[in-house]
Amino acid sequence: MTNESTIGSPMGTPPLLSIEGMIKDFPGNRALDNVSLQVGSGEVVAVVGHNGSGKSTLVKILAGVYTSDGGTVELSSQDGFDTELHIIHQDLGLANELTGIENLGITHYHGASSFAPFDRKKERAKARELIGRFGEPFDVDIPISKLAPAQRSIIGIARALDGWQHPRNVLILDEPTEALHATEVRVLFDAVKKLAADGAGVIFISHRLDEVLDLADRVVVLRDGRKVADEPRSDLDHDRLVSYVTGIPVGEAEHGENARRAGEVVLDIKGLTGEILEGVDLQVRSGEVVGVAGVLGSGREALPAMIYGSIDADVESFTLDGRPYLKRSPRESIRRGTAFVPGDRAKFGSVRPMTARENVTLPELKSLTGAGGAISLKREREHAQTLMQEYDVKPPRAEQVFAQFSGGNQQKIVFAKWLRNRPSLLLLEEPTQGVDIGAKQAIYDAIDRAASTGAAVLVCSSEAKELVRLCDRVLVLRDGRIAAELAGDELTETQLVIEGYGLKSEDEL
Repeated sequence: MTNESTIGSPMGTPPLLSIEGMIKDFPGNRALDNVSLQVGSGEVVAVVGHNGSGKSTLVKILAGVYTSDGGTVELSSQDGFDTELHIIHQDLGLANELTGIENLGITHYHGASSFAPFDRKKERAKARELIGRFGEPFDVDIPISKLAPAQRSIIGIARALDGWQHPRNVLILDEPTEALHATEVRVLFDAVKKLAADGAGVIFISHRLDEVLDLADRVVVLRDGRKVADEPRSDLDHDRLVSYVTGIPVGEAEHGENARRAGEVVLDIKGLTGEILEGVDLQVRSGEVVGVAGVLGSGREALPAMIYGSIDADVESFTLDGRPYLKRSPRESIRRGTAFVPGDRAKFGSVRPMTARENVTLPELKSLTGAGGAISLKREREHAQTLMQEYDVKPPRAEQVFAQFSGGNQQKIVFAKWLRNRPSLLLLEEPTQGVDIGAKQAIYDAIDRAASTGAAVLVCSSEAKELVRLCDRVLVLRDGRIAAELAGDELTETQLVIEGYGLKSEDEL
């Protein structure tokens, strides 16, 4: 049950930030559905939720990246103080080619005074003072591309806090601890608490629930775009918070009901390393659906593209259908019977100005060519029309431009494109992202059919419910490594969240 008795500033004063009835729609998906929250002076409010819950959309609306489709945002103006929003995004917004000094002072380099020479000694002293709040100073005279991730984070945070004219502002921290070590996290939290004690309001967005429970005065939980909880920290523990995030009481999570029989090993990888991944081993068998879970930044997003060959990666051994496959490329992967449905269908999974017919036949045209090597338009059109009817694409118009279909129907076309050749290995990244519930079920049915006909399927998804529904077993990535493998009665939404966030087991909570 939601408890909002503590909302607002102490002593009944108006909140610094008030969001009422926020709505944001994307094609086929309502990302925010009537979300309201307030932040008071001296208050740290955590906003949590699984991937896709609406956290990032909310921040982008506050930052002006997105325009809302409904609702209001009000900032306090009282006692001569106009409240400002200061946002620290996960990507920090720093210029890698500039030094730490230049990044820290970049917002002040404007106006006529910018033509005057800078006092480098004073700039250096000021930079060291700013980062000194977060521990030992480091070299601020080198390009920040040469600094450690934690040091770059500290520069971004220090820059956001510099130059406040008064303390009654709102600071939004979007996953600020992703690159920080435990000691640096503690220093950051001390600084945030001091900021709040001076009168600021803070929104802390994180998937690390233990940090949320450590820092926040109040916790707001989003799920599927809706606010499902708004409670004081004192009323929450791990069990209760996990239940809010998943929507299922701890101990009552649903289990998958898959009863497949796996065949021979199709994909066998040892020591896959690249970007954030560090020595990942995995196997997928014919007729098996294996899931990959993990929070944003765990390595889940890069894994299928590394296997496919569109992102470079090192590997100790890699076999596909029993044959070594060390030098991978998308062209060779297709030739060897691999299909890849990427998470961003608009950018990587389709050619939007082309027709549905052209998209659905693109990976393999040889079977549609005549004796002279020319594509038979009649045969191609008939083939595309049959596939669109099989996958229930609406409207079933092969000559309609791909971009003119709804998101769900676009995804059906992408699936039809790859499944038409019966791949031996099917790689899926966020297979139902941005589709409605009807299209989602159709895609689930297509994945089930692919496995039943012998395909080895790897599903990388941020949706715990989806992984439980589809998979025989799920590998949980955390910090680039496999932290757990769940199957059978252990494969529940609650356990996926616990393992993904690195929490304690249910028995230890």
